[in-house]
Amino acid sequence: MAYDDFEQGERIKEWLRHNGVAVVVGIVIGLALIFGYRQWNQHKADESAAAANQYRLIVNAYANDKAKQAGTLTDSLMKNHAQSSYAVFAATLRAKHYLGVDKSDKAIASLTWAAKHAGAGPLKVLSQIRLARAQINADKASDALDTLKAIPADAYNGLVAELRGDAQVKLKHDDAAIKAYQSAMAAFDEGSPQQRIVKMKIQNLGGKPKPTAKAVSHAATVATPSSSELQDA
Repeated sequence: MAYDDFEQGERIKEWLRHNGVAVVVGIVIGLALIFGYRQWNQHKADESAAAANQYRLIVNAYANDKAKQAGTLTDSLMKNHAQSSYAVFAATLRAKHYLGVDKSDKAIASLTWAAKHAGAGPLKVLSQIRLARAQINADKASDALDTLKAIPADAYNGLVAELRGDAQVKLKHDDAAIKAYQSAMAAFDEGSPQQRIVKMKIQNLGGKPKPTAKAVSHAATVATPSSSELQDA
């Protein structure tokens, strides 16, 4: 059935009378969501920029031997930007400072915070590895083993196994240490510096390194972190 222009106009008016408010409300909500999303993204960008700038100030403070100022800035960053990677970087940097002045307990506390707030992914694993290393050096080998257990099985297999061996050495569990080092040998690339170091550790314990025939592969590459990643905390 066809309608003339007048009838169509009347039908539109009638429809708007019944549905106009809902349409307006829907438009307002849609615009609010778009605006809110943009505001949220801008807020996150501003937060990231602020955290990055504060981290630069911390780095500069340590570089100029202003550890107290760096500590104050780090406390602020950890409090106000706890979910930022820069807060994890700052906590790790402070741990490195504490280790340099023989304050291992404070270093461990800082690295514990870093590991807890790093989220999932490589940054968390590296924080856990640094924490385990600090615990081993502080003669807290049992704590280090617990830290290493929390690391995913497919993450940095060689390094994790080597640290597990180091912890077992501290506990005077030589057989367990050799077994862990053997696992590290198998994970590292054949003839790599890491493998040679682990081989010497096995020999120092009176063990005999098992021959390995590990081929270089992408999986092997990701199992061993880069030198920059392995800088001491």
